[in-house]
Amino acid sequence: MTQPDHLSDLRFDALPLHPTLLSSIAQLGFTHCTPIQAETLPRALRGEDLAGQAQTGTGKSAAFLLATLNHLMSKPRSDSTDGTSPRAIALAPTRELAIQIQKDAAGLSVNTGVKITVCYGGAGYDSQRQELTEGVDLLIGTPGRIIDFFKQGVFTLKEIEVLVLDEADRMFDLGFIDDIRYLLRRMPKPELRRNYLFSATLSQRVLELAYEHMNNPERVEIVSEQVTADRVQQKLIHVANDEKLPLLVGWLRVHEPNRTMVFVNTKRAGEEIERTLIANGFNAAILSGDVAQTKRIKLLEAFKAGELPILVATDVAARGLHIPDVSHVINFDLPQDAADYVHRIGRTARAGQSGDALSFCCESWVYGLPAIESYIEQRIPTESLNEVWLATDLIRPPRPPRPPSRDGGRRGGGGGGGGRRHSGRR
Repeated sequence: MTQPDHLSDLRFDALPLHPTLLSSIAQLGFTHCTPIQAETLPRALRGEDLAGQAQTGTGKSAAFLLATLNHLMSKPRSDSTDGTSPRAIALAPTRELAIQIQKDAAGLSVNTGVKITVCYGGAGYDSQRQELTEGVDLLIGTPGRIIDFFKQGVFTLKEIEVLVLDEADRMFDLGFIDDIRYLLRRMPKPELRRNYLFSATLSQRVLELAYEHMNNPERVEIVSEQVTADRVQQKLIHVANDEKLPLLVGWLRVHEPNRTMVFVNTKRAGEEIERTLIANGFNAAILSGDVAQTKRIKLLEAFKAGELPILVATDVAARGLHIPDVSHVINFDLPQDAADYVHRIGRTARAGQSGDALSFCCESWVYGLPAIESYIEQRIPTESLNEVWLATDLIRPPRPPRPPSRDGGRRGGGGGGGGRRHSGRR
């Protein structure tokens, strides 16, 4: 059988991993490392600190989880510790990513005896606290909820032997960096722990964080000739603002994609798209920063299962979501940040598969196009607007009435969604 080109020649069973971990890997059906795993795991298993960069969907989480779990299993907990506080901690910028890391860890840690807990805001406060009280080896979570429990004295950080920072550049984007530094200063010194930093991009500010709080980390970069995923078929359509909704509905009718993510820059635009798609016979829902955590989880599970074919999302969903078989990504709005373009279209063409990314270029957001094409170092192929794709029978549902302000007066601002984006911190 020909080796898939998105895998390396290095077999997992050629690595000095604990036998129980190798058994779990085999049960999951994995035989060969991805390039980022092949470059980082041998170094991590030798005890080196790592600052790793790779495209999304390339197996970064399995790399740091295997290294972490192997350390915990190979080195028993010291009798001098309290026996309940975490020995390893993995920090993630979003709840979705923390939950996904926990799911990956659960699959890899079968029969290992390693206790894993995930902590994030928005749900499960009492149950998370109870799990921490009962004892944990590997703590996974978002900074805000972890700091909350830490300040209550639920656990100590003095026993941390392994630190993982996942999507470190996103930590900066979401304003978490002060929280991260707060936690790092309360752990043992860098030379007394193993440190793994992974990120889709290793910017100067990320590297400064790495060298400040890690022990001379090895820098590992797995990048292709293009910044964007190689297997993503990219297209750009120039369209007027008032034609965007007819184009979206008509295009979806013609192409009938099986699992599509539609990205917008504002929650207000996303809500309008959700209402319009539903009014025109599509099953769609919006995922934004202020959606309740229980509902977020249900939406994502329905989308993964194929029960919800269209997920409208703000950039809170652009990273850290491991959703298989996303056939299409549609940028209804071109992102304001060029890096977000890469992360959005990276939701498709994961793990060696192919996918399509279609971007609507309108009057409101066209100004971001030069920065995007400069960042990805290529022109996005342009496709002419096909009049057949414009839905002439579009049903436009009325906008729901806006709630009155607390003082009973009219809300000011008028509001076209030009404000600062919020991404659902903590």
